[in-house]
Amino acid sequence: MTDLSQQTEPAIEVPSIVSDEQVQSFVENGYLVVPDLMDSNELKELKDDLIAVARGQYPNEGIDPASPDDTDEDILQRILCIHQPHYVSPIIEKYVRHPKICGILGQIAAAHLPYWDGSVKCMQSMYFVKPPQFQGQAWHQDEIYIPTRDRSLIGAWIAVDDATVENGCLYVIPGSHRNGYLYPQHQHENSDEFDFAPESHGFDEQAGVPVEVKAGTLVFFNGYLLHRSRKNRGQTTRRVLVNHYCNAWSLLPWSIKEGESAANADRRTIIPVSGIDPYSWKGYEKPPRSVSIRSCKTSDEMASEEAGETD
Repeated sequence: MTDLSQQTEPAIEVPSIVSDEQVQSFVENGYLVVPDLMDSNELKELKDDLIAVARGQYPNEGIDPASPDDTDEDILQRILCIHQPHYVSPIIEKYVRHPKICGILGQIAAAHLPYWDGSVKCMQSMYFVKPPQFQGQAWHQDEIYIPTRDRSLIGAWIAVDDATVENGCLYVIPGSHRNGYLYPQHQHENSDEFDFAPESHGFDEQAGVPVEVKAGTLVFFNGYLLHRSRKNRGQTTRRVLVNHYCNAWSLLPWSIKEGESAANADRRTIIPVSGIDPYSWKGYEKPPRSVSIRSCKTSDEMASEEAGETD
């Protein structure tokens, strides 16, 4: 039996939101769509805060304050994605901890483990803006980038806008998580369609299905599930805030420092959001006041054009 004598923090209580049938559907298919989880006021708050982050209104090392001459629209049209906005924005952190989202996470994140107690922690946020003509992401599995010890990585994908085939919605291959196999990757040769991240291969791409959803919908997907998105061929942005979580009992060997191994590495820049943190005795690593911008072919071309205009 695990000794929790050093566990002093109270458990985080979250509501149960989804049914047993929905939990089982997630375990079997690797993803779950929950419509209407966010209301219009919450979506407006997320849209407004994206502008605050993108304009550099939260002091940080990744985004300089914007010029007053730049409109909000001008700024958003240059950005594919902002990584780790919850490091600087209390609003984004609030949605990392959103009770309904975390309630569902506490039901499904590690539901494949028979003795899991519903404890969950967060380690990453990504706010995709994806303006028209910006590229998507090729087939991949998130656990390639954020490994867990128990295959419990899960994305909570908040549709801030309607996501359609035209504007680059998510595609998934149902059940592709089941064997726990991480497919090999290579550099794709389609920079008009996808950003610069590698592409997973070695499976039947025709099994992919689009996940078209209305704004306010949550899409949850396992870290081993193959997924991608295509280029935005619509006329408006396709904004999505996706946060990543895992079973709080799993160590997080996101990186391995000198003297560590894959068996004991455990990064602690995390936020407990459900149940207990069994490793709270280790303390927490303070996140840097920094975000980063993800690029693609279109964003690079726009940056080059702007640089040429100022020469």
